[in-house]
Amino acid sequence: MYSLKHDVDLCRTCPTGDCLVKCQYLDVDKDTAVTEMVKIGRGEDSFVLQDCVTCYACEEYCQRGNYPFYLITEKREEKGILTSPRAITRQWINIGEPQGKFRLGEVKEKALSFGFMPEFLKWAKGRLFEDVMPSFIFGQEFFCNVVYIHFANTSIIKERLPMVLDNFRKLRVKEVIFLHDECYGAFAHLAPAYGMEVPFKPVHYFEYLYNRLTELKDLIRPLNIRAVYQRPCSSRLSPDKHRFVGEIMDLIGVDLVEREYQDHNALCCGGIYAMSFGYDLAHDVQKRNMDDMEGHGAQVCIFNCPACMGSIGTQVAKRGIRPIHMIHLCRMAIGEI
Repeated sequence: MYSLKHDVDLCRTCPTGDCLVKCQYLDVDKDTAVTEMVKIGRGEDSFVLQDCVTCYACEEYCQRGNYPFYLITEKREEKGILTSPRAITRQWINIGEPQGKFRLGEVKEKALSFGFMPEFLKWAKGRLFEDVMPSFIFGQEFFCNVVYIHFANTSIIKERLPMVLDNFRKLRVKEVIFLHDECYGAFAHLAPAYGMEVPFKPVHYFEYLYNRLTELKDLIRPLNIRAVYQRPCSSRLSPDKHRFVGEIMDLIGVDLVEREYQDHNALCCGGIYAMSFGYDLAHDVQKRNMDDMEGHGAQVCIFNCPACMGSIGTQVAKRGIRPIHMIHLCRMAIGEI
C-alpha cells in the first residue's frame, strides 16, 4: 500500500503556517495553523477537517512540500468525514471506473493525453498540435482520478492510479503532454507524494503551448485584448507552471489585467462547492470573482479547465465578458479561429 510522504515535524517547526494562514476560507493565525496541522498529522480531530472546502491551495502555500491537502483528505476519509452526500460521491466514483474502454491514436514516444475529457478531442487541432497528433491517449484506463480528493476518497486514487501508470508503461511512451493540469498534477505531484514511480516525463500543456507558439511566432498576430485568467483548483498542484500564463499572454498580445483574485489569491469556479458545501458558498465565491473581473474591465475570461468553463462560462458571458479556453485563444492568435 502506498503511503503519503508527510512529516509531522515539518509542520511542528513551520515558521509561518502558510498552508492555513493564507487559506481564503479559514481565518487562522500562525500558531493555530501549526497546532491544527500537527493534530491532523497525529490523527487527532481538528476543525480543519470539517471546514476545508477542498480548493487545493494549501498544496501551493506550503513552502516545505509537506502535502497538507493530501493529509487533510486522508484523515477525512479515515474519520468518515464526507465532503459530499454518499450518492454524489458514489456517482463520481462510478463515472471514472476503468471499463476497458479507451481510444488510442498512433502512440509514439511523445503523446498527447486528453485524460477523460471529450472536449479535448475536438479542441486539440491545427498547427499548434500537428507535431504531436495523432499520437493521443483518451479514456478511463488513463484517467488520473485526482478529482476524488475533492470527495475525501484518497483510497480510490491509491487503488486506481498504479493501474493507470501500468497502462502508460505498456505503451512505452517517454513523454506525455497533459491537456488538463489535474492530470499533469497527478503524475508530477501526487504520484511522487505517495512514492509511485512515473515511467514517463509529464509535460504541462501550458509549457507545450508556449514552446509551440515560439516556434510559430511568425504566424502570431497580437490580439490586443484585455483579459483575466480563471485559475482552477487543479493548477495548485503545478504552481511552477502557472508562470506560463503570463508568458503566453505576452507572446500573443493579450493584456492580462491586474485584479484581486489572481495568482496565489485566485478563487475557484465554485462548481465543486455547489455539490459539496451548498449553493450559498458557491454563489458567494462566483459573485466575488466575476465582480472582480467586470470591475477591472476585462473583455475576455481565459479558462484552463473545461469544468470551470462549464461552471461559470455562461455567467461570465452575461457580464459581457467573452469566455474562451486557452487553446482557442492561442489558435486565434495564429489565425486559425
